[in-house]
Amino acid sequence: MGDFYLARALHVLGVVLWIGGVAFVTLVLLPALRRGVAADERVAMFDRIEGAFANQARVTTLVTGLSGLWLIHRLNAWSRFGDPHFWWMHAMVAVWLLFTLMLFVFEPWFLHRWFHARAARDAEGTFALIVRLHRVLLTVSVVTVLGAAAGSHGWHF
Repeated sequence: MGDFYLARALHVLGVVLWIGGVAFVTLVLLPALRRGVAADERVAMFDRIEGAFANQARVTTLVTGLSGLWLIHRLNAWSRFGDPHFWWMHAMVAVWLLFTLMLFVFEPWFLHRWFHARAARDAEGTFALIVRLHRVLLTVSVVTVLGAAAGSHGWHF
């Protein structure tokens, strides 16, 4: 049973560090850059700062995904994916998959270059797009965390 408790603790820790980091970037870093950095320097500055967080996010998304998969296996909870009361299970997988694709596929393969090329043409518009995307990602993540916290403790809505 110790493996179950360890997996759950790692899962929660991974989510806290990962989504907490997204909240910091969205609610603190991006507004600070908007207020304190010239428009033509914002994307480059954001890229430098977020680059350090991206490594931590890669590790925590892996920990979260692996521990979540272990928990589903250990609890034999596969049937929950067929029950609409467990909508948050689908949401957790979808958010994890979206961030995993962003961190391991889209950003390194093309998104990083695309944002820099777009910023060279329209710095303000590119930064505004980054802000909007982070707000959407944070909103979806927070709804998922709230649903998972409530649902995993028996509140089915």
